[in-house]
Order: sequence, then structure tokens, then C-alpha cells
Amino acid sequence: MLQKREFYIDGGWVSPAQANDFEVINPSNEEPCAVITLGGEADTNAAVAAAKRAFWDWSATSKHERVALVERILAAYQARIGEMAEAISLEMGAPVDLAKTQQAPAGLGHIQNFLRAVKDFEFERPLGDHAPDTRILYDPVGVCGLITPWNWPMNQVTLKVIPALLTGCTMVLKPSEIAPLSSMLFAEMLDEAGVPAGVFNLVNGDGAGVGSQLSGHPDVDMISFTGSGRAGTAISKNAADTLKRVHLELGGKGANIIFADADEKAVKRGALHCFNNTGQSCNAPSRMLVQREIYDDAVETAAAVAKSTSVGLAHEAGRHIGPAVSEMQYNKIQALIEKGMDEGARLVAGGPGRPEGLNRGYFVRPTVFADVTNDMTIAREEIFGPVLSIMSFESEEEAIKIANDSAYGLTNYVQSEDGEKRNRVARRLRSGMVEMNGKPRGAGAPFGGMKASGNGREGGVWGIEDFCEVKAVSGWGA
Repeated sequence: MLQKREFYIDGGWVSPAQANDFEVINPSNEEPCAVITLGGEADTNAAVAAAKRAFWDWSATSKHERVALVERILAAYQARIGEMAEAISLEMGAPVDLAKTQQAPAGLGHIQNFLRAVKDFEFERPLGDHAPDTRILYDPVGVCGLITPWNWPMNQVTLKVIPALLTGCTMVLKPSEIAPLSSMLFAEMLDEAGVPAGVFNLVNGDGAGVGSQLSGHPDVDMISFTGSGRAGTAISKNAADTLKRVHLELGGKGANIIFADADEKAVKRGALHCFNNTGQSCNAPSRMLVQREIYDDAVETAAAVAKSTSVGLAHEAGRHIGPAVSEMQYNKIQALIEKGMDEGARLVAGGPGRPEGLNRGYFVRPTVFADVTNDMTIAREEIFGPVLSIMSFESEEEAIKIANDSAYGLTNYVQSEDGEKRNRVARRLRSGMVEMNGKPRGAGAPFGGMKASGNGREGGVWGIEDFCEVKAVSGWGA
């Protein structure tokens, strides 16, 4: 079993102020795979103090120096990407092939995209020809508390750490205590790349401990958090007393609108997307809205996809889905499946309990409900598991109404061969992102939502701006 009790503070690995062991559980077999320490207030304070000391010098470095550091981080990540995939697979149950092809490469891609975006980013720029002596400066926001989730560990860590570095911020990272191993490996990469002491710090802990200590800390200037709405609300309230900036990337309940003129693979594509990563993605298209003319066929197709989706151990090669991340998550998914049945949704695939042949591990049967109405619990709450809810609609107007009738507003999806209709619907959907006809958003496109899905944007130029304070200066010298 791995022993990972130290924190990375002020340029080195240090012992915690007080022992507080926490076992990291392998979700495939429910056995401990590592031991970490949950930090306390003394550890949080030490990390914040290191970041505060380092800020003055790091914020004064040139863009060239910061880019050079991130390029070294990129090289270190590329050299150890196989280790990263294995760490992610072990800690949160992503099948090893998914970890190698999607999970670990997500971090690599974000580092590359930020390097591309910062190339043309002007941290000092003129206001305009009408005001030649006024300059707009993009200053680093300061000391940042970065709180990241377990479901796409490197995707979220790199979306926060890399733009913070590139803008001249210093930081304390608190990864999920459920899946901390990948972040600790990432800290090793930053150390190898020569990150200056205090610029990057890592303290393991839970939300009630290190998380709340960071969000309420008077010397932390910004919190960037990805996770649940409940935690996002608590962070916002705790941060209010210090008036720090709070960036929230929260949950989703994506509507996938499939019109009758959609291509023949739209339903299969949507179901597979919902089940990917065991449904543990905030942008999963978990509500499938199907036009009445093709509804029955769509239900049949989605059920067939679920029944053909295999479930297996994370360390085994193959295109199966793995376990849910934890016993708590497993129990939540099971309760919501039961709720769907109790409220009258028609179960057409899957259902409660583990898949056949798997009596250990947090494995969930890929599940499809038909005849769901938008007032049912499974249509309202984020399940965060491989559970698809299908409902019908008659008209374009009704589809938009159903899609927008949600507390969430992260990603919605539109499937139609009519380009004008797709564009028309996309404009009216209340979400931060819309993906159409299976086309992914371009590299460096902003990621984020509205309503209960949070605020702010991550990725590309928008992710860089999120770690900046805008300063207007008059009387600028020639």
C-alpha cells in the first residue's frame, strides 16, 4: 500500500503538523490502496503563508519566464503520462484504457492549450486610440486556493494550476481526498520542472477542514472550486466575510435534444456519452429529449446500448466502464435508481444492484429509464452515475422549454441535420455550453455554466482572464 502522508509546501515535501491518516480506497475491490494525511489548520496556514511570501517575486516575473516554467511542466507531464494514467485508474476507478486515452491526456491537452492561448495574451494593452495615455493591465489576482474534484482529476487540476502560474499567481491546491494520488504525482512534476518555492503548494484534506480553511482565509485572494452545488454554496458563504473572488464550476443535468431529423447514430452516441466515465461527468447528457416521431426507436436503441455496455475492473484493459468512485457515491446512485422506479419511470435497461458477476466493488448497472417527466427526481437531480433518463417532446418550442426547466445550466446538446434549427435552439438554451451533432468544442473553448452550474470560465483565454485583476492606469508614459 502506498504511503503518501506528506504535503508539498514552500518548495519541498514536509510532514503534517499532526498525524491524521486517511485511507484511499480502490473502488474496484473496496480495499485501501494508499494512506494520506488529512491536513489541519497549521498545515493550511503554512501553505498560505508560503504562497503569500512567494507572490511578490513571482508576480513580477515576465511572461517569458512563466511560459518557460509551464513548458518544463509540459515536458515532465509528457515523460510521466503513463504513471499519471495508472494513478488515476487506481484512485477513482477509471478503466485503465480510458485513463490512458482520455483522463491523463486531458491534463496534457490543457497545458498545451494554455501555452497556445497565452502566446498572444497581452498583460498590458492600450484602452484604445481615443485614450492613448490609458493602459489596461491584467495583474495576477494573488494567492489562490484551488479545490478540485475526483472525477476528472488532471482535467480540473491543470485548468486551475496552469493559468494561475501563467498569470503570476501563487497557490495552494487541495485535491479531493478520495483521489489525491494523481495530484501528488503532478506536484512531483512541478518540483522537477523547477517551480519556485512557495509558488505552488499542496495540502491534502477534506472540505470541512482544509477546504473551509482556504475559503475563509484572509490571505487567500481567490477560490477556484469544482465540485457539488452544496459545497459551492458553503464555500461562497464562508468566503463572503473576506470578500474574496469565488469561481465555481458545479454540477449539471445536460439535456440532449434529439430531433426527428437527427443522424442515425445520435441516440447511440448520446447514450455512450452519458455512460462514459461511469456517468461521473458534470457535463454528461443525462436527460435525452427525443422528438415523438422517433421516440420508441430511440428508447429501444438506448436500452440496447446499455445492455451492451460492459462493466469491469479498472485495471483490466478494454472498453468497459469501471466502478463508481466510492461507497457513498454508489449508495447515492442506487437510491436514485430506486426513486426513478418508485416515481413511475419505465425501466428499460439496468436497474438497482451490481452487474452480474461482480459482488465486490462499487459497480453500477448501466441504466435507462423511459417515459420520464421533467418533474421526476431523476430528471431534476444530478445522479453522477451511468443512468439515462429519456423523455419525449413534440415541438422545437417544447424541447427548449424542457431543457431550460432545470436548476442547472452547464452543457446542453442538440442533434439535427438542419443547421438553422440547431443554431436557433443553441441561442435559446440557458447553458454555458452547447455541443451539436457530436462535435466537441474546439481546443481552448471556455468551460463553465450558469445558474446552479456555477460561474466563471475555465480554459483558453477565458481561463487566463479568470486569474487576473483588471487595472486601468492613466498618464501612461510614452
